[in-house]
Amino acid sequence: YWHGGTSRISPEAPVPVVKVEQIEDRPGGAANVALNIAALGAPASLVGVTGNDEAADSLANSLEGAGVRALFQRIEHQPTIVKLRVMSRHQQL
Repeated sequence: YWHGGTSRISPEAPVPVVKVEQIEDRPGGAANVALNIAALGAPASLVGVTGNDEAADSLANSLEGAGVRALFQRIEHQPTIVKLRVMSRHQQL
């Protein structure tokens, strides 16, 4: 997630201009479920396919830091899926 304030509309397109003030990484989908299971005190593991990239490293670190066992098949030249959400005033843009 990119969080920031908006104060004007871009002159190039009818979209808000966001001044990014905070960047937040948050695992989604099955990784989010695994984190919730671990937070409840149950053992959790996640098996999946990722790229061999920085996004996969970040995901594995987030999961393992929360006590989730991450077992990834890393594929060269296949990027890990990353989604970007831009937020302003608690709303997604």
